[in-house]
Amino acid sequence: MCSSRELYRNILVSKALLTRPPSKMIYTYPIISYGSDEIMLDLGTVRARLKDYNTDKVKIGVVASHSALDVCDGAVDEGFRTLAICQKGRERTYDTYFKTVFDGDGNRLRGVVDETWVLDKFSQVLEEGHQKRLREENVLFVPNRSFTSYAPLDKIEDEFVVPMVGSRNLLRCEEREEERDYYWLLEKAGLPFPKKIESPEDIDRLAIVKLKHKVKRLERGFFTAASHEEYTKKAEDLLRHDVITGEDLENARIEEYIIGPVFNFDFFYSPLNQDCSGVELIGIDWRFETSLDGHVRLPAPQQMTLNEEQMVPEYTVTGHNSATLRESQLEKVFKLAEVFVDATKKHYAPGIIGPFCLQTCVDKDLNFYIYDVAPRTGGGTNVHMNVGHPYGNTLWGKRMSTGRRLALEVRRAIDMERLEEIVT
Repeated sequence: MCSSRELYRNILVSKALLTRPPSKMIYTYPIISYGSDEIMLDLGTVRARLKDYNTDKVKIGVVASHSALDVCDGAVDEGFRTLAICQKGRERTYDTYFKTVFDGDGNRLRGVVDETWVLDKFSQVLEEGHQKRLREENVLFVPNRSFTSYAPLDKIEDEFVVPMVGSRNLLRCEEREEERDYYWLLEKAGLPFPKKIESPEDIDRLAIVKLKHKVKRLERGFFTAASHEEYTKKAEDLLRHDVITGEDLENARIEEYIIGPVFNFDFFYSPLNQDCSGVELIGIDWRFETSLDGHVRLPAPQQMTLNEEQMVPEYTVTGHNSATLRESQLEKVFKLAEVFVDATKKHYAPGIIGPFCLQTCVDKDLNFYIYDVAPRTGGGTNVHMNVGHPYGNTLWGKRMSTGRRLALEVRRAIDMERLEEIVT
């Protein structure tokens, strides 16, 4: 039996299907927030703002962290001006080291960040005055993980009336505390992910415990254990050293640890593509994690000499590297992406728009398991900015990073007069 919220959503979607213009694939229904009982910003409200935009003067705006350099670099390649929203004390990367320098005729000599706004806090970009200025300056906003980490999701969903390139309503599914998180979506789609272990007492194989770091709240307090006894010992050690909290431990997700290499697949989905698959593989990356990578570089006898504080590795991501995949496995990966896209259309209409990342592990039998999902630009796309990536370059016949592909989508949408189809 449907809840009142689900029933209301079904009515909205049914009305949308009846009123959708036949000539274009334009989604006219509002986006629903599953994180609360409130309806998210109506899609029409956001699109109405586009009518006031001068598409000859569009800027690409982004919170200055995470993957901002890739977004700005790609925007420059496609002829757009760029805006980085900085937080005071963290602005020099953008307003000094990668700032654009022009010659007397206005030609770009170096750099990719044309303009910076330095705010006391990233979240201040949500203030009405800043939103008004963004719209007046024709800014299309690109969400990244830093944006959703430092700014309240409720306000992004309900109050940020700036056209956003990508899927506003999918941003919340990254939060593992949400009922309809990405695991819920993967299960609905029938996609493979590591088996959940319901209780510490049920640990009978190597498992990973996923929770937040106590002090570094945006980082991970992950740890592994192969038994209830090991879980208890490591949890006690981490609690004693202020790495995790008891509350986070109580709400942690425990799942089977997949033994194998990690591949983060940087995909792009274009609703503008009608004569070919909308799913594109732009690149692949993998992570450097501290202190885990330091541990694995030590010989086993040396690891055994570590003291109690050093013994348990942490999983803080500090960088990424580029990778390629054995060609015989590529079709499997495209299938994962296509099923994921279809599931987002069904459960989070209008579905994924633009970049997304499926983070996977591959076991000894070459089975892929999705252990994390980024419904926006992934954290590792900077590895192929400016030089592109073998997959994106091959597909488009020129340097094609995630940032440039995103900017190219904006350029195509403007030229095709279909900009409303790629914003939410």
